[in-house]
Amino acid sequence: MRSVFVIALAVAVAAAFGTGCATKKYVQQTVAPVQQKVDELDKTTKQQATSIAELEKGVSRADERAQAADSRAAAAGREAARANEQAALANKEAAAARALGEKGIARAGQVETSLTNRIEGLDNYTLVGTHTVLFELNKDELTAEAKQVLDSVVAKARGLKRYVVEVQGFTDSTGSPEYNLELSRKRAAAVVRYLTLEGKLPLFRVNTVGYGEANPAADNKTRDGRQQNRRVEVRIYTAG
Repeated sequence: MRSVFVIALAVAVAAAFGTGCATKKYVQQTVAPVQQKVDELDKTTKQQATSIAELEKGVSRADERAQAADSRAAAAGREAARANEQAALANKEAAAARALGEKGIARAGQVETSLTNRIEGLDNYTLVGTHTVLFELNKDELTAEAKQVLDSVVAKARGLKRYVVEVQGFTDSTGSPEYNLELSRKRAAAVVRYLTLEGKLPLFRVNTVGYGEANPAADNKTRDGRQQNRRVEVRIYTAG
């Protein structure tokens, strides 16, 4: 752009000299304003170039920020997808847990109904025999005499169609209550094992409990009384 003004200026000067009307002062007055305009134009051009460069930098920074925002948005999208997957999995597990809980409730209801029927049925059972098995001091092993008594229990039970066997364990007052309670349970368990393993009585027909030193059969102050209290009572009930 500046070259155009310079050429125009040269043409004007040549024209002025060619006609013989131009003077040095005239040339100075004519060229100076043009030169000033050219300088101003150069300055404006440089300012515009600087502005364009700044604008380009701003656009570049905006692009970078836009790309960063896109990256964050993509990451957020992935996190949201994973969260949705985890939520779906949690819902699935919750549904499975609810289904399992419903099955458990239904099963509990069935068991309760069965127990209720069994308990109500026991009201129709009659005691038909009581057998006592004695144990040695602090022992829960069956003696030969005890096994003979249990053999008679098995023989009598097999002759019945509908029956239940109740096994109650006891001890004397020797030892602590806690120890005696555990010992009474072991004695009752020994009797149950013999009835079901040796006597082949169905386990579901046998009920067992240990009472410790409670409900003594005789006075614990005497040796004979303590011996009578170291016992397991086996009772047979039948439905009429």
